[in-house]
Amino acid sequence: MRQELMSLPKTLADDVARNLVMVGKLLDEDPEQAYAYSRIALRLASRVAGVREAAGFASYGTGKYAEALAEFRAARRMTGSVELWPVMADCERGMGRPERALAMAGEPEVQKLDRAGQVEMRLVAAGARRDMGQADAAVVTLQSSELASNSIQPWTARLRYAYADALLAVGREDEARDWFAKALEADQGGTTDASDRLAELDGIEFTDAFDHESAEVDEASAEADTDGSPAEPGLVGSGEESGASDEPAADEVQEQAEVQEQVEEAAEAEVIEAEVPDESAKGSGEEAERGEG
Repeated sequence: MRQELMSLPKTLADDVARNLVMVGKLLDEDPEQAYAYSRIALRLASRVAGVREAAGFASYGTGKYAEALAEFRAARRMTGSVELWPVMADCERGMGRPERALAMAGEPEVQKLDRAGQVEMRLVAAGARRDMGQADAAVVTLQSSELASNSIQPWTARLRYAYADALLAVGREDEARDWFAKALEADQGGTTDASDRLAELDGIEFTDAFDHESAEVDEASAEADTDGSPAEPGLVGSGEESGASDEPAADEVQEQAEVQEQVEEAAEAEVIEAEVPDESAKGSGEEAERGEG
């Protein structure tokens, strides 16, 4: 790549290099952003094979298989290399054309691939077989000297994983479990989810510790809201819990009735007293009238 960029003016080469670095950094964690950087690099230097290849992988990572295939073909024309042959075949699969991918697996270019490339081509071909509903043929396609080898190579985990998955698809569960275990042994970089698949077959369920802790916190908060919240003024729990009642007790009701009755009798007595004339006062008045006469 460095040699290719040296054919560009220095300022332009630096700009292209910066964008390609971002493509490499973001390809796995943020494919869409990586794709955006690849388009910038492509506009700046579309005649550089490395740029076309990077743009192809960025498109591939975002599921834009037609774009990816076009970029890979362009890069291959520029370099004459067959290195991209397997991923080009996989783009055909992505575009819903597994028969073309399978045809590419039988082309002379495959014989020119290195061992890693041939394993990759075998994986693509097996995937194409499964796309076409040929699950048993997919199992046979993956059987190879690379699969049988006990040595651990960069492709070993993925190859064993694909074989285990193919076995599971045809109902050979016990064998699939063994191969998922073998894939896990070879998967030093954690490139597959073999451990999860193995646990699934063994009937083991994993609980996210963070989610579990969050659930406990939520439960504790709910209990605090129910049992530990301050009571409303004048209340101590409900009537059933404390033995209290919103209605006055029977004794209190009777006492209040008696007091009310006494108040009413006193008021009535005052009214009667005010209405009855004072006889002594009346007699004194009559005597005074007679004296004057």
